[in-house]
Order: sequence, then structure tokens, then C-alpha cells
Amino acid sequence: MLAISPSVTRGRSPPNRGPIDGLIGPSWRSACFRILRLALQMVKWAFTRERAMLKSDDILQADHPIVALKDEYDSGFTDPMHAHDAVQILFATSGVMSVKTPELAVVIPPQRAVIVPAGTLHEVSCRGPVSLRTIYIKSGSLSDFEACRVIEVSDLVKALIVTIADFDPDATWTAREDRIVEFLLEEVREMPTAPYSVAMPSDPRLLRVCKAILDDPADGQDIDHWASVAAMGRRTFTRAFRRETGVGLSVWRQQVRLLAALSLLSEGQSITMTAYEVGYDSPSGFGTMFRRAFGVPPSRYMA
Repeated sequence: MLAISPSVTRGRSPPNRGPIDGLIGPSWRSACFRILRLALQMVKWAFTRERAMLKSDDILQADHPIVALKDEYDSGFTDPMHAHDAVQILFATSGVMSVKTPELAVVIPPQRAVIVPAGTLHEVSCRGPVSLRTIYIKSGSLSDFEACRVIEVSDLVKALIVTIADFDPDATWTAREDRIVEFLLEEVREMPTAPYSVAMPSDPRLLRVCKAILDDPADGQDIDHWASVAAMGRRTFTRAFRRETGVGLSVWRQQVRLLAALSLLSEGQSITMTAYEVGYDSPSGFGTMFRRAFGVPPSRYMA
């Protein structure tokens, strides 16, 4: 039976409808529009990634031992697993990034950077809009780095990175520019390591569990559930997880929650909302754990 619009019964003309309205209902139309928006966003991300890859490939051809680029990325952009022949320093002047390698998952809030060794597979994701500065080191004092390392970034190092990102890679550098590059390499080595990473297991069964927790840090399922997800017995799961990550599941999940909290706080979310969103029962309990892990209150990281 054909339904009669309430607007018709009140004597008003029905709203204009397109030809698709006669075929699908409102919920289907809404779903179609959401799918279309997602498809357009994916096309945009693919274009952004291709542009980024072309820029990095081009700049690595420059005749300098160290080169840099700067770029802007939209919220949600992800550059899937890839590697470079040069050491990378990834530093966001604004915004929050996460970086995953086969061994580590790290969050990079403002005023921190990550050093990615040459040849290391890594995935970069932008939690919000990110203004990125990348230094590629083809040779030099950082070429001996063998593992990813998150570092604190002083105001001096930030200024050096931003300055080098403006150097023309196709030009012959002046003695001043050469000295700035050397100074950056010296200063980066002096920067303290920041505790913003968690170890990732190599066992694909454990990796399945870890990826699920990274996707939803607030998930409070117990160890029996995660052992089942890994298709392992409880004791076998417990021993294997500690062997591959260095900590037990509860500690590892706590670290993941705190890393997720760093991102949310850096994006401007309140401490209370952040605490609940990452799985804590109260803001006070969250504040205690945060201070214990990082030595400062959560407010220090708020945007």
C-alpha cells in the first residue's frame, strides 16, 4: 500500500524527490551517501599517499647526504607499510601521528619525533590534521640506528628541523646550511628517549590480539577471552605474550591506553572524556596512572 505523506494530508505539496527515492527508503539513501563519502575520502587519501611517495622518491634523488620535505595531511590519512633507503626523522609541527612497525607501535604527540632506521617497514597514520616535517638521512651520524626510537624534541631541535625543511634540495648548500645539518645530527643524538611505544609480538596469533586492543583500547575483556582469540590455552598465551612483548597482557594494555590518551589530549579532548574513552573507570584513576607513567599530569599534554 502506498503511504501518504503527512504534508499531503495537511494540504501542502510533498517535498521534491529524486528518481532514487522511489526505489530505496531513507535508511538506504543515508547508507548510500555514507558509502559515497567514504569512497571519495579513500580516493583523496590514495591521491595524498601517491603525492607523498612521489615527493619522497624525488627528494631522495637530491645530491645531499641529508634532505627534507614538509607536507600537510588530512585527519584519517594512513600511509601503509613501506620502507626507505634512508633514516627518517618524522616530526609533526602540529597534530598527532601514530607509527607502527613489525616490532613497535608508537604515538607521536607534539614536541616529539620518531627516528625510523633505513629499511624499516613502517605505517604512518594521522589522528587529526598533521603538518609534517621529514628529514631523510642517507648518510651521517644517525645511519647506525637499528631500531625505531621516539625522542623528546627541544625548541632548538624543532627550530633546526623546520629550518632544514626549507632548504632547496636541488641547490648547492652554503657552508652555513651544512653547519646547521651537522648541528641537528649532534643535537638529535642528545635528545632523551620518550616512553611512547609498545612492543609488538611476531607470533601472528598474539599479533591478532594486539591489533584488536590497539583498535579499541577500552575493551576490557579478560585474559581468557584474549587467549581464546589467539586460539591458545590460558597458560600458553600468558607465557608467550610475556616472552614476545616483555610484559604481561594487563601491563601492555595499560600502555596502549595511555598512548591513546596522549593522542586524545593532544587533540584537545578533556581529561574526563579521555579517561572514559580509553577504558578507565574514573578520571582520578586515569590521572594517577598517567602521572606514574609519564611523570607529569595529563593537563601537560592538553592542546
